[in-house]
Order: sequence, then structure tokens, then C-alpha cells
Amino acid sequence: MVQEIYIIDDDNNLIEDIKKMFEKEKEYKFKSVKTENIDIALKNIPSLIIINEDGIQKEILELCSQIRENEDNSITPIIVLGKSREKEHRVSILKLNVEYYIVKPVDNDYIYYTIKNLVRLMYMNRRVSPLTGLPGNVQIQTEMKKRLLKKEKFAVLYLDLDNFKSYNDLYGFTKGDEIIKFTARTISRNIHNSDSESSFVGHIGGDDFIAIVSDTDYEQICKDIIKEFDDKVLEYFTKEDAEKGYLEVANRRGIMEQFPLTSISIGVVEVDETRFHNTLEIGEVGAQVKHLAKTTIGSSYVIDRRSE
Repeated sequence: MVQEIYIIDDDNNLIEDIKKMFEKEKEYKFKSVKTENIDIALKNIPSLIIINEDGIQKEILELCSQIRENEDNSITPIIVLGKSREKEHRVSILKLNVEYYIVKPVDNDYIYYTIKNLVRLMYMNRRVSPLTGLPGNVQIQTEMKKRLLKKEKFAVLYLDLDNFKSYNDLYGFTKGDEIIKFTARTISRNIHNSDSESSFVGHIGGDDFIAIVSDTDYEQICKDIIKEFDDKVLEYFTKEDAEKGYLEVANRRGIMEQFPLTSISIGVVEVDETRFHNTLEIGEVGAQVKHLAKTTIGSSYVIDRRSE
């Protein structure tokens, strides 16, 4: 996978030196960016940003703030290279969530491995959902496998939204993303506020979420999630739709159809050391039990307590 790295340097003095360090590693692509073009460049979401403080026309604090305020690059690592040895100046830059301030002259081996390690870390972190900030499928599978290997007793909650497509069709994807983020916050708050010390929340993708809890009252957690979701989700609808209690959306033939407002369904699977051998088996039962929950109109949950 190609890792695109931006080097912000109006003088173009830095990029050739760094290119030489990585000339045998084709997966690293370095691109020179002028400060005047930073807004356009940030739309591509690079793997890493390197700023030559002594080679830019813009004030460094303003530039770093501009990058961090860009939603797509809020977690993109930043390295600043500069001659300043004043602690106060360097700390003021680090306070803007800049990962490194490296004082010049820079040792080639030091900058080489700093770049490689930050890119590797960013690659790992981007397996986290960029929309919700929750762990994605790799971490989800790892968490479940770890608990199975330890022969722990736990419960897996599979959660997704009902009638979400009709909401997206009517309100648009931007509004849909807001409901996804609201759902993530609602699930996380209720899971992490429980008595379980080893709880986990992940984002499978789209409107599908997963939570893992142990030694806690997960039935009460389901009730709390549903109550909070149903109480607050109306804020994402127009007053007219909320009062009607349904959406009117045209189908492919242009005929208006009615759909209930967006709700949440939860399927819960109890896991112990004897019932399942792998995560695939858990997922199959989870899909079945969540399907049962979705047959009920409105928000609901179903718990699978079978021991065989």
C-alpha cells in the first residue's frame, strides 16, 4: 500500500533529502506542498505531514492549527523540523497535538525511523472507524478471540438501526452520518458506564455496531441504550416528521411509501467456554438473534441464552 507523505516547505529544500533516504522503498510517496495550497492538499488525507518550519511563509502555530481543525486530518501525524531550541516555542507547537518537534540539524537515521514508525502507527490507527472513532473489524475480531482463548464468560451485543436507508434517502448522507455518530455515542456511554471493567465497543461499519461486556447486567444496558436512543433520535428529524411518527419516501417507481422512524435493534449472545469454538460461530448466532429483534416494530432487543 502506497503511503503518501506531504512535506510542507515553500523553499523545496527538504523533500529531496528525504526522498534519498527512501529511494529504495517504493511504497513511500513524498509530495511537496506549498502553504498556499494546504487546503487543497488536505482533501487527499496523507499518511503523514512533515513541516519545515524554517522554509514556510506562514506562522507555524497558525499552520498546525489549520491542519488540526481539518476534520479529515484531525489524527494525521505531524512532524515539525526547525532550528529553534527554545523550549517554550517547541512546547507551544506540541500543545497543538503535533507529534514531534525535531531540532535541526537532523540525523538521517533518526528522521528515517521516526517517519517509518509514525506511518506504521497511523496505518494501524486508521483501522479505527474515521466516522465514529471506534475500533473496526480487525480489533473486534482480536478482542473476541482473546476472550475465547482465555475461556471467559461474556456477552456480545449486535446493534444496528432500523429503517436507516429511508432516513438517508430523505435526509441525505450527511444527516445520516450524524445519526451514526449519535448512535456510537449512545452505545459507548451506556456500555462504559456499566459495572463491567472490561467492556468493548466496536463499529463494524455503516449502521452496524458491536459491544462486548462481562459480569454485568447487559439486559439493563440494552434497555438503557434503547431509552436514550428513542428519547434523543427525534432531534435528527424535522418537527413535522417527528410528529407524524413516520417518513414518506418515494420508491424506485416514484410511488410514495411510509416507513417508521429510525429505531435500534439489539441481539445479544451469551458466550461461555463450552458453547463456541470461534468468532464465526458467535457471529452466526448473533445475526439470527438480531434478526429476531428486527421483526419487532420500533427499538427492541432479544437475548439468546441457549447453552447448547
